[in-house]
Amino acid sequence: MDVEYLISIIEQYGYAALFFTLWLGIVGLPIPDEVVVMTGGAVTSMGILHPLPAFVMVYLGVISGLSLGYVLGRMLGISVLDRLRRKKKMEKYITFSENLVHKYGNFTICISYLLPIVRHIIPYIVGINKISFKRYALFSYSTGLVWTLIFFLLGRFFGKHVQTVGELIHHYGLQVTLLLIVLTFIFFIMKYVWGKKATEE
Repeated sequence: MDVEYLISIIEQYGYAALFFTLWLGIVGLPIPDEVVVMTGGAVTSMGILHPLPAFVMVYLGVISGLSLGYVLGRMLGISVLDRLRRKKKMEKYITFSENLVHKYGNFTICISYLLPIVRHIIPYIVGINKISFKRYALFSYSTGLVWTLIFFLLGRFFGKHVQTVGELIHHYGLQVTLLLIVLTFIFFIMKYVWGKKATEE
């Protein structure tokens, strides 16, 4: 699924498409979360959707999808990870996620947002470890709000280039994310300074 196709779905089904694409991301839709969130921002810059309701639906989609992982981990226990381990490529991510939880505890929920794939595995592990939903929500929903806002704004900034940018972030993770955030903030600061100079003249 590419961005053009995703945009056509959003044009047809509106805000609901953003929510369900992210909510179903937990079961492995073939498009990274970063790309979907950025596309949500991009379609608002194109005038297809209004920014505030689009952002709300994107955010609800993100936290609902990850909460589903927590609930499955809590209800089904270790059997969830056993099923995931049957996929060879998932074993290293599960081991890495378990080590993160062991090392950083609840703060792993926050850290996981910066790590594609791991982001979806951590809620399972947290649920399996019987961490209370209240504590899970405190860490996940607050971090999710910031994460969603950043990528939503990046989507508004990069427009139709979101697929390329999103795939870079998905493959290279934290480094590219931080670089893009810094460059975006520099751009907006420069834009503000130039705008101020223009009004003074």
